[in-house]
Amino acid sequence: MDKILRGIMKYRRTDRKTMVEQFKEVKNNPTPKAVFFTCMDSRMIPTRFTETDVGDMFVVRNAGNLIPNSHHFLDEYTTNEPAALELGCVVNDIRHIIVCGHSDCKAMNLLYKLRDEEYASKDQRRISPLKAWLCNHAHSSLEKFQQLELAGHNQPLIFQGESPMRKFVAYIDHENRFSIEDKLSQINTLQQLQNIASYGFLRQRLETHDLHIHALWFDIYSGDIFYFSRQNKRFIEINEMTMDMLTLEVRKFYS
Repeated sequence: MDKILRGIMKYRRTDRKTMVEQFKEVKNNPTPKAVFFTCMDSRMIPTRFTETDVGDMFVVRNAGNLIPNSHHFLDEYTTNEPAALELGCVVNDIRHIIVCGHSDCKAMNLLYKLRDEEYASKDQRRISPLKAWLCNHAHSSLEKFQQLELAGHNQPLIFQGESPMRKFVAYIDHENRFSIEDKLSQINTLQQLQNIASYGFLRQRLETHDLHIHALWFDIYSGDIFYFSRQNKRFIEINEMTMDMLTLEVRKFYS
């Protein structure tokens, strides 16, 4: 708390005036461009690595950047994540949803261990809200990961897209750069796109291409950020060499 209190005092001296001016600018006409789902990990600071400003994004954070599939609920308004989707994409008419996973994700490291049935037992879930959260809402990611293990890591995975007729193919870590848990994290990030598309109140906008879902993945140890390219069927590092290609893809498919 001492560090936080000292940080607040520094903010008062340095950034407060500028930030208040920005709040005033967007007060009457905020135009956020994206709903950004990411992990609650303290190393993930999305507004910093995207260089976004006041009023640019709605940011939703939880353990493992999960968006529960709608089939878990009798009604679609039961938890924070679908409520955030409605607030952002229906009430505020935002057209882009971004899910951002990351390397060395503690939630994904735990999910990998939950392959052990005893470790994921009901008794374990009764005493661990985190295990219960992951068992309930990240099980589909674990199933996809196990498909990859059985087929071989060079084989593609198929994910449901924005409508029953749309699917996309993904090759996971084709260069074998990352740990096995990080491969799971990338799969989990893509699985959330499928989960988002399960909500009925988004269906029409998704099917008419008025709403778009994207996946990012952040390597916290190199600082590299990857964008999932449906055209290339893999995560591609965003850098000086790929920026033009990715910009063209975004404009073609998501404008």
